[in-house]
Amino acid sequence: MSNSNTETAFAPINFTEGALTELNKLKNQQEITDDFGLRVGVEGGGCAGMSYVLGFDQKKEGDQEFFIEGIKVFMNKAHQMYLLGMQVDWQNGLNARGFTFSNPNAASSCGCGTSFSV
Repeated sequence: MSNSNTETAFAPINFTEGALTELNKLKNQQEITDDFGLRVGVEGGGCAGMSYVLGFDQKKEGDQEFFIEGIKVFMNKAHQMYLLGMQVDWQNGLNARGFTFSNPNAASSCGCGTSFSV
């Protein structure tokens, strides 16, 4: 696949230091190869209408590729309007453990924080 869809100047999302640390740890533990990147996106479902997608995957048709703080990120072009400006964080507290999403495009979110509506 050509690199004509590779974007490096502007990434639509960002990661906190905690998220970057956890993503790099997961990448090393799972021995993710260079042909994989972190897929960030949305899908229909969840209690608020749309759910976040976050996981290592190979590049697919319609994806744009970004490099964010050394992490290769794949995002379908159609998902950017839902995720523009989103921050991904990692929480490791007594009440919650996992990735959290702070999305300025979400009109409302569910209690679990993994789904939203626009």
